[in-house]
Amino acid sequence: MESIESLQDEIKSTIEVLELLDENDEMLEEIESSLSDISNRVEKLNLLIMLNGPYDKNNCIVDIHPGAGGTESCDWASMLYRMYLRWCEKKNYKVEVLDYQDGEEAGIKSVSFLVKGPNAYGYLKNEKGVHRLVRLSPFDSNNRRHTSFASIEVTPEIDQDTNIEIDEKDLKIDVYRSTGAGGQGVNTTDSAVRITHLPSKIVVTCQNERSQIQNKEQALKILKNKLLMQKTEENEQELNKIKGDQMNIDFGSQIRSYVMHPYSMVKDHRTGVETSNVSKVMDGDIDMFIESNLKKGL
Repeated sequence: MESIESLQDEIKSTIEVLELLDENDEMLEEIESSLSDISNRVEKLNLLIMLNGPYDKNNCIVDIHPGAGGTESCDWASMLYRMYLRWCEKKNYKVEVLDYQDGEEAGIKSVSFLVKGPNAYGYLKNEKGVHRLVRLSPFDSNNRRHTSFASIEVTPEIDQDTNIEIDEKDLKIDVYRSTGAGGQGVNTTDSAVRITHLPSKIVVTCQNERSQIQNKEQALKILKNKLLMQKTEENEQELNKIKGDQMNIDFGSQIRSYVMHPYSMVKDHRTGVETSNVSKVMDGDIDMFIESNLKKGL
């Protein structure tokens, strides 16, 4: 009997120890979860601290232009446009299309859109540059591999008076028929406006407003923002921090490569950050690249 009682006591003691260990495991899981949550909050706070540029908290204007590659690049530009729209959706940012030009055969010839949300410029400023795509072409009957390029330009929206005076003599103003995505007419009159600033060669377009006058006002506002940025760059001699280096939209100038064939990889050439999940990136999951560039101070 004594041995049985002794065994029962040992079993009871073992059960108590196991129960205590289970409680400790639960406590450890709670602690790990809390530490992970704190770590994520600190990471987000660090990112916000890095957004300390003079215009980082502003809305921004994003321009996408296809480069070398013809129809392939026009299609690639439309893919990038979709990628940024998906990213904006994830961030709960609002997007206002300022100008949209269809490609001759596919994709887009150019697009300009306003991104509205806190720190929009701060997050997107490092997306400026040339983006390179390598894939099997859907436009090639022989299904050969093609390389396409598109450039991204990001300009902050500046609400206050820019103190930039523009001489009307320096402007070339063209009007044309407004079109929406897919080639559908937006207006029945030639209300879209394209303004070329002859001294700087800066070109801005706007077609989202209802009248030619409103489109011209909006285009002039965008032009002033771009001229202010140019002036700031010249004064501070920091071209690569505000607008980025002037580069040709072709081989050797890309900031990021998106490879779909013969393997899957998206790589940022400035930070070395890469992922093999190309489809996820094209669905707007680009925070890894944005954050790595912010941390590097680009």
